[in-house]
Amino acid sequence: MWSGPPQPDQGLPPPLVAVPVPWKNTDPCQGHRESPGALVETSAGEEAQGQEGPAATQLDVLRLRSSSMEIREKGSEFLKEELHRAQKELKLKDEECERLSKVREQLEQELEELTASLFEEAHKMVREANMKQAASEKQLKEARGKIDMLQAEVTALKTLVITSTPASPNRELHPQLLSPTKAGPRKGHSRHKSTSSALCPAVCPAAGHTLTPDREGKEVDTILFAEFQAWREAPTLDKTCPFLERVHREDVGPCLDFTMQELSTLVRAAVEDNTLTIEPVASQTLPAVKVAEVECSSTNTCALSGLTRTCRHRIRLGDSESHYYISPSSRARITAVCNFFTYIRYIQQGLVRQNAEPMFWEIMRLRKEMSLAKLGFFPQEA
Repeated sequence: MWSGPPQPDQGLPPPLVAVPVPWKNTDPCQGHRESPGALVETSAGEEAQGQEGPAATQLDVLRLRSSSMEIREKGSEFLKEELHRAQKELKLKDEECERLSKVREQLEQELEELTASLFEEAHKMVREANMKQAASEKQLKEARGKIDMLQAEVTALKTLVITSTPASPNRELHPQLLSPTKAGPRKGHSRHKSTSSALCPAVCPAAGHTLTPDREGKEVDTILFAEFQAWREAPTLDKTCPFLERVHREDVGPCLDFTMQELSTLVRAAVEDNTLTIEPVASQTLPAVKVAEVECSSTNTCALSGLTRTCRHRIRLGDSESHYYISPSSRARITAVCNFFTYIRYIQQGLVRQNAEPMFWEIMRLRKEMSLAKLGFFPQEA
């Protein structure tokens, strides 16, 4: 009967165990093995080396740890220094950027201010140029009007200025120096500005109609003559002097006192400033009247008196483009005042070279014409 594998203690030999035998490295020529004594020494040395290995390894590990810590510390310090340096550089860059940003803002502000000032200066120059151009055009227009007026006045002065000496005046050229019985029809003072026509009521050359001269006697009023003499010493257009103050109060004011008070005031100021223009209205141009002119008045209604009259003349005040149609009676009153102011301007400018008495009687005649025009007497037109 089988009872399992044979046991060692049953007389069988023990199994073979391989025992490593250390060999000593020798020259290839020496192919014999080490001696047993050498084997023993070698095994002892290995045991001693096996005991010293862990300590050496532990020492190496400690050395490695210490060196790695030193390297880590040095690396950390180096990184800290680099970080600190980078922070400084970044701070400097930030400061530089901030400074440049401030410079840019300042430059932008200066540029805006400069642009605004340049635009303002340009607008100012354009505005001044426009104002100068308008003033130049106005002066040119006024100069042309004055040239026209002076040309007409030069023609009128041919009958007013004494060409001979004051001691022996030329009475043929100046019929106002003749006696009332010898004085025939004579021309008055014509005042023109551009296309204006203001004729003395004594004669109407355009109509070809003259008034019969008066045959009354004359006597010098000492008070009026004294006031005229005082004014003649220093001629002026100031209304505060006694001579002109009396004429304005007694003649000019009543003669230019029309029903339309507002327009009457404007007309009086224009006559005193010599800026009133009287224009004849041509019949062929009546249908083409501007709207602005129709609004001021019509050819059938006088703008000053408000009465229904046939208006053959119109007036313009200063540089205004508006026209006002006036009746023959209103025109006669305006021209009478204009003739008076024209004559005293001639005296003020030294264009009338007469003695005091003839000049005084000429002024009295002009005052008489203003009074007659105020009362409604005026020459009829053809």
